Amino acid sequence: MSRVLITGGGGFIGAHLARFLADRDQEVDLVDDLSRGRLDADLEALQERPNVRLLERDLLAPDSLGDLSTDYGLIFHLAAIVGVANVLEAPDRVLRRNVELLVSALEFAARQSDLERFVFASTSEVYAGTLELGSLPLPTPEDAPLTVPDPRLPRTSYMLSKIFGEAMSFQSGLPVTVVRPHNVYGPRMGLAHVIPELLQRAHDAEDGGRLRVHSLEHRRTFCHVSDAIEMITRAAQAPHGVGETLNVGAQAPEISIGELAELIVEVVGRRLEIEPLEPHPGSPARRCPDMTRTAEVTGYVAEMSVEDGVRDTYDWYRSNVFDT
Repeated sequence: MSRVLITGGGGFIGAHLARFLADRDQEVDLVDDLSRGRLDADLEALQERPNVRLLERDLLAPDSLGDLSTDYGLIFHLAAIVGVANVLEAPDRVLRRNVELLVSALEFAARQSDLERFVFASTSEVYAGTLELGSLPLPTPEDAPLTVPDPRLPRTSYMLSKIFGEAMSFQSGLPVTVVRPHNVYGPRMGLAHVIPELLQRAHDAEDGGRLRVHSLEHRRTFCHVSDAIEMITRAAQAPHGVGETLNVGAQAPEISIGELAELIVEVVGRRLEIEPLEPHPGSPARRCPDMTRTAEVTGYVAEMSVEDGVRDTYDWYRSNVFDT
């Protein structure tokens, strides 16, 4: 089995990916400075496995990976500065640091003796500029033209760092696969996302109260993290995945945020009235990936229903966050 390195391995997708690979007896090294995440029970449990190491490193420090071996077969680069607060408060830092993080990972990957794949985690936000022009096909295939919005806008910084990152990865000469996650959710993703945020507010509410929800009519397809990890791993190991850009997500069902809120109220078991609020600024009315190419390359489509996925997510948050 190939040795695996995951940058940003302490984060949401990184930890799930590490567990998935460790369960299949692969040696996995996680690199993370824990600036966003925390050393919680899940990460500590991962560290206890004999085939998993957590390396607390800052990829931006000189030669931060210099003492590691050169026999990694798979490298997943997930490390990035994300979040609306970072984008709005320090867009220059988001642009610069995300590029610098990738440079560090690519330079390390280039030193490997027999690298099978370098996987770069991009984002569905790369489609935002084309969406603004009203010319984005839905469901959205990976070959949809990418349009750059006004670069003076702070919100443009994150998606620009990812578009540039895709280009850097493909021009590196390495065997590269780019993945673009779409609305991936599940246990341990933090609270600044629509599903855990609504779960927390519904959980804390009293029967007969209200659940205030923005962007009620906006529509999304949601992908449970277990399905996303299956896609990402298969893409990394598929011979036809080299040189590909692949959406990671679910093409169906497409549901409104209002329907999601109703499901969450049902899962939490509260009697709540849903109060509509104005749409979030910049939030697209629809987001739905075309999963045809990913299915062709990986032989896999998302399996978990939204209801089962929300229940699984609520069970984890109730046990690990809400009632602790």
